[in-house]
Amino acid sequence: MDAIIDTCTTKGIHRELLRELRQRMPETVSLYDLADLFKLFGDSTRLGILWALSESEMCVCDLCALLKMKQPAVSHQLKNLKLARVVKSRRDGKIVYYSLDDEHIRDLLNLGMAHVQEA
Repeated sequence: MDAIIDTCTTKGIHRELLRELRQRMPETVSLYDLADLFKLFGDSTRLGILWALSESEMCVCDLCALLKMKQPAVSHQLKNLKLARVVKSRRDGKIVYYSLDDEHIRDLLNLGMAHVQEA
């Protein structure tokens, strides 16, 4: 069965609406940055890391044990997440601990999970 797609039949443009939206639209570069951020959430490994870090600060060894992954794979993803300013690190002696960069990341995870779990 083909989906029915509603289209405009009058070919009229709502100029006032467009004027208002143009003023509120983010700059193109901001939209590209947002797309890059959402790409980070497109990988289940990165999501697992982010979800774990949303619960607690962790070192690489703990993340590896939790996610049942090898250290190079986790470290590679942490590097990408850190470069994107989604994850931050702090050193305590020889151990490096990772955490979410800010609460916005936790909010994005929670909103996404709430959407997925809707009935």
